[in-house]
Amino acid sequence: MEKKPFHPGPRPPRPTTPQQRQPMRRGEKQNPNLINEQIRAKEVRLVGDNVETGIYTIQQALAIAEDLELDLVEISPNAEPPVCKILDYQKYLYQQKKKQKEIKAKATKVVIKEIRFGPQTDDHDYNFKLKHAIGFLQEGSKVKAYVFFKGRSILFKEQGEVLLLRFANDLEEYGKVEQMPLLEGKRMIIMLSPKKK
Repeated sequence: MEKKPFHPGPRPPRPTTPQQRQPMRRGEKQNPNLINEQIRAKEVRLVGDNVETGIYTIQQALAIAEDLELDLVEISPNAEPPVCKILDYQKYLYQQKKKQKEIKAKATKVVIKEIRFGPQTDDHDYNFKLKHAIGFLQEGSKVKAYVFFKGRSILFKEQGEVLLLRFANDLEEYGKVEQMPLLEGKRMIIMLSPKKK
């Protein structure tokens, strides 16, 4: 079978608007807002400091922004007409980034510390683990305490429950019970979270 020669189709038209022409550099994020000449609306509602709020043509709004040596930024594109604000865009982006960082920092990660008991845990071992749990709760971590039943020791599950309830009771001033003793397979688990200071 004879191969037909390949002829590429017509080339796509060259981009004409400044927005289409500007290639994005590596690692460069696209601006989340349209600014200045990128705004396509014929009219905009202008808000901001040192400006009289109202509806202006895009040319008037751009002229005002230029006089103030600031940027015209579209902050609400879906409004009718779109809402624009006159501000220093780079400063605005910097403040937005700063806000995001602060929000991330406040959303602290929850740390869960595990403490394991046997159904026949003696007092010395119990007190040692209790001391650890107090430390964990004071540093803001959650405590997941469980009794592990090996083989036939599952027969002592009531004993395990009593142990966990005693543990929760002894930690009453440091943490609150999030989940009462619950048997999951060979483990009986209780969850405690630190009390807010």
